Amino acid sequence: MKRPQLIIAPGKEKALQRRHPWVFSGAVKRVVGEPQEGDLVYVVSPQGEWMAAGHYQNESIICKVLSFDTPQIDDDFFRQRLASAIAYRRNLGFFDRQDTNVFRLVHAEGDGLPGLVCDWYNGVLVMQAHSVGMHRLFPLFTALFRDLLGDRLKSVFDKSSATLPAESTDGYLWGIEPQEHEITENGVKLLINFYEGQKTGFFIDQRENRALVQQLARGHRLLNCFGYTGGFSLAALKGGADYVETVDISKKAIELCNRNVTLNFGPEAKHQGTVADVLQFIQTIKQSSNQAFDFIILDPPAFAKNHRSLQQGLKGYRSINQRAMEALPAGGLLMTFSCSQAVSKEEFQTMVFTAAMNAHRRVRIVRQLPHAMDHPVSICHPEGEYLKGLLLQVE
Repeated sequence: MKRPQLIIAPGKEKALQRRHPWVFSGAVKRVVGEPQEGDLVYVVSPQGEWMAAGHYQNESIICKVLSFDTPQIDDDFFRQRLASAIAYRRNLGFFDRQDTNVFRLVHAEGDGLPGLVCDWYNGVLVMQAHSVGMHRLFPLFTALFRDLLGDRLKSVFDKSSATLPAESTDGYLWGIEPQEHEITENGVKLLINFYEGQKTGFFIDQRENRALVQQLARGHRLLNCFGYTGGFSLAALKGGADYVETVDISKKAIELCNRNVTLNFGPEAKHQGTVADVLQFIQTIKQSSNQAFDFIILDPPAFAKNHRSLQQGLKGYRSINQRAMEALPAGGLLMTFSCSQAVSKEEFQTMVFTAAMNAHRRVRIVRQLPHAMDHPVSICHPEGEYLKGLLLQVE
């Protein structure tokens, strides 16, 4: 059967010629054939020349490109891409670390597989599809990973219900099926619930930033906002913080956070888990009170899901950063993040500048904080650098 085609409009070829892996619907002059969500399609120049092959979507990004080099997208193509992703992590030493057994194994566009995220949790591989085309391939990927990873692999879990336009159910595709699973990150143990957890179960991209918190925490009173199940809090406690408080609006997240703290440091740990709205909570903090904090972490969910909500999202980021700066004593540390792909580095830093001006505080940038190195970014796809973070000192 002839492959459906997306004919690019004249003058719209430049992004494809630069090997950007997204084809927007506005760049397509016409569609040849009747592709359905997830079908493999060919992208063709206005002159009728083959340019790329990828998965069709009924969205503004009408195609996520798999290859600019060959129209032959078969089992061997995917085997090579998965093998390359595994080799990248193996060369970085992730499979051999004694203090960490959780990392990203496939990072979508960064590994030449747009629409696919795979995370390694101490023998359990969690696959998450961000396109129907990738989700259809999960049986193939399961077989390929079993072959490529061998006895290391104990289970494969599908965590795609929240990321697909079509209805799907999370669950194990192969192997043993623990409801809860224990991992180790930077020497800290964490319990992961794949069914109820955010993302693929945990926020793996912050591992290196949590290691920095562990390095800096000694002697500090630290407030971990939007703390989820306590990754940053555990790092601070391991680093010798005097006191840590974790705040999240999710009761289940705080319950698991408290269990993680007890698992590592016992019931007498200098930690408090609080179920609360972060903005309301942070407004109650006073610099001079006994509850004062000199280290605050802001790791909120994506306030700007897309460019339509960008300004409203930046307003939300600005508000919580201003409140945090107002609450910190002179010399206090603020670690602040945005995981919104729609927010650029420049917009994020401008937001922080405005928050500092509104708070009437002098602020130093101590360090830029990207996501971890198991989340590679294709040089042709700068949007893949979604996590922006700054470590600040507030005077």
